[in-house]
Order: sequence, then C-alpha cells, then structure tokens
Amino acid sequence: MERDAVSAPWIAQQARQLAVQQGHALLLQGPSGLGQYSLALDLARTWLCEEVTPDGGCRRCASCHAIDVRTHADLFALLPETVMLELEWPLSEKAQKEIDDKKRKPSREIRIDAMRDAIEFAQRTSGRGRGKVVLVYPAERMNMVTANALLKTLEEPPGQVRFVLATEAAHQLLPTIRSRCLSHAMRWPADDEALTWLQGEGVPAADARVLLRAAGGRPEAALGLARAGRTARAWSQVPKAVARGDVSVLAECTPPQAVDLLQKVCHDLLAVRTGGTPRFFEPADLPAGGTTQALSAWWRDLATEQRGAEHPFQVALMLEALVARARSALHSAQP
Repeated sequence: MERDAVSAPWIAQQARQLAVQQGHALLLQGPSGLGQYSLALDLARTWLCEEVTPDGGCRRCASCHAIDVRTHADLFALLPETVMLELEWPLSEKAQKEIDDKKRKPSREIRIDAMRDAIEFAQRTSGRGRGKVVLVYPAERMNMVTANALLKTLEEPPGQVRFVLATEAAHQLLPTIRSRCLSHAMRWPADDEALTWLQGEGVPAADARVLLRAAGGRPEAALGLARAGRTARAWSQVPKAVARGDVSVLAECTPPQAVDLLQKVCHDLLAVRTGGTPRFFEPADLPAGGTTQALSAWWRDLATEQRGAEHPFQVALMLEALVARARSALHSAQP
C-alpha cells in the first residue's frame, strides 16, 4: 500500500492550528470536497507521531508508517464499509466474512457493530503510549442507534482517547453530539491556491480552472472530477448534451453523482432565467430553452430523486428517466 498523499497546504495549515487544541472531541464541518477526511487523518497522525515536527506528523516514524499501512494499534477508523473499502481500511473479520460469503453488501452507514468495536477500543490501554484516536467519517452516516452509542462515550470519555469527527452535513448530527465537540469550520482556499495545488496533482492547467468551477470551488471535489476523466471540454458540453437527451453524458456517474450533475445544470439555468450568474458552467454552455416554472418543477423533482439515489432499483433505467425529465424541462417554451 502506498503512503497517504501529502496534504494540500490549506489542510496542513489547519492541522497545525488544531493539533494543539485541548479537549477530547473535535468536529470538522463544511461542504464536501474541502478535505475533512484529509484533515482528520493529519490530526490523528500528529497526535500519535513519535517524532512530531513543527509541521505535524513526521511521516517517517513507525507510528506514521503504521497509519500509512492501516495497522496502527491506537487509531480506530469508524467509517461506513463502502468508504473503508474505498480508502483501503481493513474491515473487521466478521464483516469481511459476511461480505465475502455474499450474505450482505458493504454498508453505506456506520454500523452499530463497528461503533461497539470503537467503544471497546476507546476503553483499552494505549499500545504505543501516545494516546488513542477514533476517527469518524462521514459522521452524518451514523444512524440514530449508532449516534446514541457514541454520545454516551462522548459524555463520559475514557482517558487517553481523542475523537475527531469529520462531516459534510453537520445539521444531520444530533445536537447533543455537536454540543460535546469543539467545532471547526473547514477553510475554503483561494482560487489561485487551489489551482496551483490541482496542477501539482497532475491536472492540466486548461482543465483545472473549469473543473474547480464545476466543483463549486471545492478543490478535492475538482480533483475527483479530473481523476474520473472529466476535462474542461467534456464538462462544457454537459448542459446541451442533456438538452438533446444524450444519456451517455451520465455514463460514468453513479446515481448520486448523476443527480448532483443535473442539479448543477438546473441551478445555473434558474440563475440565468432570474437574472443571476451561473456558478458551475459558463453562460455560453447553457441551452436556451426552459421556462422558470418548468425548471423549478425539475429542481423539486431532482430533490426527490436525491433522497433515494443511493438505492435505485435499476441504475440504467433511472439514468434514462433522469435525462428524459431533464430534456422535457429544457424544451419547455419561453413565453
């Protein structure tokens, strides 16, 4: 397994500031794509590092290496199983066996079994003597039972354990959990700072600015678009392709990603129709059709689709239906 990538400068800066904070629980919050997970992992690395530098974890000692290879005895990653697999964290033996035996699919929620394991971990003695860390991400994926189990631990924390919760939807967390954490709002980097970083990550300069706009100014989300194969040219063609009813424009999207993309098209069209400025696309990229009434109805329809997008009955049919409804809205005649 390769080491985790060096964090973006604005993430490293926040980690330096937060590493000296007192308290047993820290809540990192902000929109997706701002680096909550990266910051949470940087903090865990710094708190557990054996040779801490002024910039945080040294990335050379045995502790930092153990985090890189996902074997640190004093770090517990409390994530949904789908996210654990994506980020290369090992599942528990029981969970891995159930999935391997096809008894169930990886969970998109943080399961109560995993929470019980985290609580048991928090009560153990530190293996390396530098305390313990429980990293919870995305914290909004806890259901009510799981969240209440965590709440009891936050109310009476065992010694030598720190919790870092990272969320992209803080409003979905229990107010009692939020009240027991020191809260930190993720910093938005300046466009120039984000563009420099994106180019350093291998995104061509011609694509970086367009994809940063496509991601609403969120650099990690822009990098995700680039790594998914999006280019500036391909992105600019999306709205008119949707207006033509071209389903292939969503071919590489998961259902949630497809809904998100269509919401961006709809948002920008509504902005233009009401005298505003588009946020995700250039004005010339947008089709001419679509009444305000039809676009508003389409927006409400997409909001409904968003709630069930994680579990569609048939992905291909869902994508076809999404594009068909989009085309209908975009071809509504202007009065």
